[in-house]
Amino acid sequence: MTPTDPTTEVVARPRVEGDREQEIHEATLTVLADVGYDRLTMDAVAAGARASKATLYRRWNSKAALVIDSLCSMKEPHAMPDTGTLRGDLVSMFCGMGGLTDARQIAILASVITAIGRDQDFAEAFREQFIGPKAAMNHQVFVRARERGEIRDDVDLDLIVPALPGLLLHRQFLMGEAIDASAVERVIDQIILPAVAVAGRPHDTSSTSSPETKEDR
Repeated sequence: MTPTDPTTEVVARPRVEGDREQEIHEATLTVLADVGYDRLTMDAVAAGARASKATLYRRWNSKAALVIDSLCSMKEPHAMPDTGTLRGDLVSMFCGMGGLTDARQIAILASVITAIGRDQDFAEAFREQFIGPKAAMNHQVFVRARERGEIRDDVDLDLIVPALPGLLLHRQFLMGEAIDASAVERVIDQIILPAVAVAGRPHDTSSTSSPETKEDR
């Protein structure tokens, strides 16, 4: 086997994994939040991660693949809350780091909106790999609430589950109103909980906010 054999080259290449891979993901998300998807380049990510562009292409064959993988790498401290109430679970999911009150998360979502409209392959991957798991988790929270008796049996979960993020993102991106914990709680208390409440059973509107949120009131 000669030194120029392609098989030898592939085997000899170092893999991008572990902490190094996460550093590249973080650099990608930083560039994405700063300049948006359209202006993100592999060169900019490589510079931010102090890596070569060749290193990126050894792991990801396109900008879209790198961005999707980086989005999916984001850690969510409240990925599957279990507070015992629907209200508590929703507040935990949508407030704080990784939620819709997280400025960086909103900046990243805003940065890919144009790509979703222009790049069908990116849009499909984004919906399947990034939005899909979040939607499934949100749906499961409502299923658990129904099993606890908090939601009427006739409620259409396919209709009500996306209502909270839909209303909040409408306020953010179309109305230009920043999402804060108070906005999240008002939508939950005034729209979501009354819409699903079991007749004769008052829904829980007790605060499950963090101390910082209480101070803001």
